[in-house]
Amino acid sequence: MKIWAKRLALFCMGLMLLGGSSAWAGATIKLGVVTKPGSAQNVCAEKFKELLEARSDYQVKIYHSASLGTETQILQQIQMNTVQMGVITAGPFDVFIPEVRVINYPFLFADAREVDQVLDGPAGQKLLKALEKARFKGLAFSENGFRHLTNNVRPVHTVDDVKGIKIRVMESVLHKELWRLLGANPTPMGWPIYTELQQGTIDAQENPLWVIWTYKLYEVQKYLSLTGHVYSAHIDVANLDWFNGLPAADQELIQRCMQEAALYQRQWNRDNEADFLSKLKAAGMQVNEHPDLATFRARVSDIRNLDIYAGSEVQAMLEAFLDAVRQIRGQ
Repeated sequence: MKIWAKRLALFCMGLMLLGGSSAWAGATIKLGVVTKPGSAQNVCAEKFKELLEARSDYQVKIYHSASLGTETQILQQIQMNTVQMGVITAGPFDVFIPEVRVINYPFLFADAREVDQVLDGPAGQKLLKALEKARFKGLAFSENGFRHLTNNVRPVHTVDDVKGIKIRVMESVLHKELWRLLGANPTPMGWPIYTELQQGTIDAQENPLWVIWTYKLYEVQKYLSLTGHVYSAHIDVANLDWFNGLPAADQELIQRCMQEAALYQRQWNRDNEADFLSKLKAAGMQVNEHPDLATFRARVSDIRNLDIYAGSEVQAMLEAFLDAVRQIRGQ
């Protein structure tokens, strides 16, 4: 009787495991982005959807154009598992995980080569792992790009030209402090911001070239300075508990599809960079391609000593990123 009882228990357990696996077949994954179709986040999200649906029975529903709210609100929904995944700009993460501020450390990366080696290397993977403290599963880094300054007040060549300009910044502690150091008047604000720029609620904003073009900011912003002051990543995440509850093969497939989508999107962004700049010039923006970046670097040289970088975990993560860059440069 004991043998039959054991066999029955094993049989029932097998049925439960089969039921658990089949429960995920054809499941719908909700994925949030704040931007509209054609934007960098959407390129990544749509490629992920294409790859995963082609390789599995999963369906991916993309909620775009801020239909779920700001990026901060999307992150909150991912934490609650009302939305399973998101492609989110790194900046808003710093409210949840302060270590994320290291990606946006001003003038950290010189070019895309350094970006890829650091984010795809041990330092970047260490940061993705740190997201788990806030119940996020870090899957990959896609790309927003190097951020540049636009404004409707005056041409900006040196950091002194920034003084007093009312600038929209992301809902990020770091970005607010950065622009305060630079002498501007920063106002954290969700996306989109066209109306606020048009009405003069704010004078300026900073974003990669694709954003300035895709959202037609050239219509309400006269001056563009290629400051490249911060490299802006997108962090592609899932709800940690949801992800860990999936069968191991599904976890591996979802991660692989997102990593492939991120690489595809990074290349898309870089391939179109020159074209975006050319279009912005043709649209009438006055572009300063060579602002005096030394003055900007000097003004933010002490940012590491601010409270936003206090704490042993943040300092350790920052040192890991700085050391990775130094190794690339052979310093």
